[in-house]
Amino acid sequence: MTASSEKTYTAWSRLLRVLKDLLANPSSGFGLVVIAILLVTALVAPWIAPYEPNMINLAKALQPPSATHLFGTDELGRDVLSRIIHGSRISLTIITIVSVIVGPLGLLVGTTAGYFGGWYDTVMMRITDIFLSFPSLILSLAFVAALGASLENAIIAIGLTAWPPIARLARAETLTFRNADYISASRMQGASKLRIIIKSIMPMCLPSVLVRVTLSMATVILTAAGLGFLGLGAQPPLPEWGAMIATGRRYMLDNWWLVAFPGGAILLVSLAFNLLGDGLRDALDPKQGH
Repeated sequence: MTASSEKTYTAWSRLLRVLKDLLANPSSGFGLVVIAILLVTALVAPWIAPYEPNMINLAKALQPPSATHLFGTDELGRDVLSRIIHGSRISLTIITIVSVIVGPLGLLVGTTAGYFGGWYDTVMMRITDIFLSFPSLILSLAFVAALGASLENAIIAIGLTAWPPIARLARAETLTFRNADYISASRMQGASKLRIIIKSIMPMCLPSVLVRVTLSMATVILTAAGLGFLGLGAQPPLPEWGAMIATGRRYMLDNWWLVAFPGGAILLVSLAFNLLGDGLRDALDPKQGH
């Protein structure tokens, strides 16, 4: 077996071991199953949704849950279940793009600040502290107000506010690794600082960052829903869960399903990411023998 194939085999073995640990834990297994359902639902939404999400039928407005409309209809006669199913696509898009933004950005800022130290570390951490001093929703509101209300700008705003905790974590991890023997050996062999950070430090920080990113996704979902609720995220007629709650709140006293079902979807997905993050932390903990 070549070195490359052996490394690939080791990576797959570790991945399968982590997956087995996640499924063995009831809470993280539940979270993993819910997120898997979210992924599948988003991918096949056009085929499993019973109706078009934006199909208006005023004759069927505000109908309660029934065999015809399992989650009822909204004020325009649109099927709530179909809109929630299609809304999973928006939620998955937000989660994916924000993860791609905050994971690498937080990892880069944290590892470089921790490794270089000095004035660069001071400046980057003060910027991080400024971001951390504001609630994520408030800061996202400020960015969206500056950029304009839209789903794209909401995603950018959430991405710009979600990286500081990851950067803090990556910096703390880097401070524990930068004087390790294998780092010193790399320096003596003439490896550049950038190569040391990318090849030696970032891989060591990756498990903790992955856990942090997973846990952050619960906050991302809530922030996106908050922006949608305030009319600053996805714009009508997009079936975004927070926007659905905002529309349904005017009718909620007599038509509870308009807020209960999208609110339940937000709660379930947020809980799933929290449970999965906790399970990942246990599965990737070196003290557990992995």
